[in-house]
Amino acid sequence: MQNEKIKNEDVKNEDLKNSKSDKTKQEQNNSGKKLSSEKIKKETKGKKTSSQTKKSKTAEKIKILEKSYNELNDKYLRLSAEYDNYRKRTLKERMELIKSAGEDTLINFLPIMDNIDRAKKSIDDAKDIDAIKEGINLIYKHIFDFLTERGIKEIEAIGETFDTDLHEALTKIPSPSEDLKGKVVDVIEKGYKLKDKVLRFSKVVVGE
Repeated sequence: MQNEKIKNEDVKNEDLKNSKSDKTKQEQNNSGKKLSSEKIKKETKGKKTSSQTKKSKTAEKIKILEKSYNELNDKYLRLSAEYDNYRKRTLKERMELIKSAGEDTLINFLPIMDNIDRAKKSIDDAKDIDAIKEGINLIYKHIFDFLTERGIKEIEAIGETFDTDLHEALTKIPSPSEDLKGKVVDVIEKGYKLKDKVLRFSKVVVGE
């Protein structure tokens, strides 16, 4: 009986010990779960904070880029407007220059017209052919000087080797002499150059 009693007490003690152990384990598990939950919350909070920081930085960068774009676009629009005004201004100046040059040419040609007018009257009243010749020569000289002053000069043709860059052959005839073969023997209409540019080709007759 005594042994049985001791045995029962040992079983009770063992059960009590196991119960305490289970309780301790449960508390440890609960504590672990609590710590894990807190850790997850902290990590989640940290991620949220990090995400918010990134969003804030991204928004700031977007604002900077938008500001930069607006500034560049504004500069482009100003430059475009300035260039357009410059183009219009230079075009207007060029047109005025051309108009002015045309007016200047006409004004300088008027004295020649005056001389032609006087020569015409002289022809009507003249009895001396020499006076008429003198008047015509004077007019010719005025025109020649007028053109020369503006860089216009006659293209040399008679006796020159035929040159397609300067001459236009209207016809060919037997050469009067051996040395005139392939050369200009007559000029039907004079040609002129403005400096190095051909204004009009000389219309010529070429020997062959």
